[in-house]
Amino acid sequence: MFDTDFIFINEEFEAEHVSPQELDSLLASGWRHFGTHFYRYNLGLYEFDIRRVIPLRIRLADFSPSKSQRRTLAKNDDLNIRIESITITEESQRLFDLHKTRFRSGAPESIFDFLSESPSNVPVQAMQILVFENDDPLATSYFDVGYNSISGVYATFDPAFSSRRLGIFTLLKEIEFAVARGKEYYYLGYSYSGSSFYDYKKKFRGSESYDWQNRDWKPFRTLEDADAIG
Repeated sequence: MFDTDFIFINEEFEAEHVSPQELDSLLASGWRHFGTHFYRYNLGLYEFDIRRVIPLRIRLADFSPSKSQRRTLAKNDDLNIRIESITITEESQRLFDLHKTRFRSGAPESIFDFLSESPSNVPVQAMQILVFENDDPLATSYFDVGYNSISGVYATFDPAFSSRRLGIFTLLKEIEFAVARGKEYYYLGYSYSGSSFYDYKKKFRGSESYDWQNRDWKPFRTLEDADAIG
């Protein structure tokens, strides 16, 4: 299953504060975090399989939305969005509880599984995108702000509006935010080898994957590229 020179990586640490530059460096070395817990690992359990973990990022200079992503943006053009520092409210908790019903197994218990108790600035500056239809909240996403990068953390939406693809919509809006502020990278987080729940992360042009063995980033062949060739 694995090469003879395969090195297993499973590391973690706690940090109350990291600078924007330190966040960039950690992300570039395959690290992620939920709240103050930082971790990186190159093998993960998905359902009943052990999978290789593939960290993904977008080199923003090479990004352009695909046809389906442009449709998602157009479909939600009637919605209002607000971008601001993270504040967890009763409404955002409600959206989280609605959203977690989508999970067949391993549903998270709390939004604070992903965020610290002071999520706007511990351990890093973080922001949220709020999506409304008139005054009704439909989705919220959370992302970290580094010096030269943006990193997606988590997104929630009301499953009653799944046809709007609001998780993809907020991700695209985070990318727009990153581009507008001159960032170089948008970090999508971890995906898995083979087919999985995280395959939506494999569909963004300009993507790169982290090579755990050589400790560098390489162009990633997206699922849409593979479909076009196949």
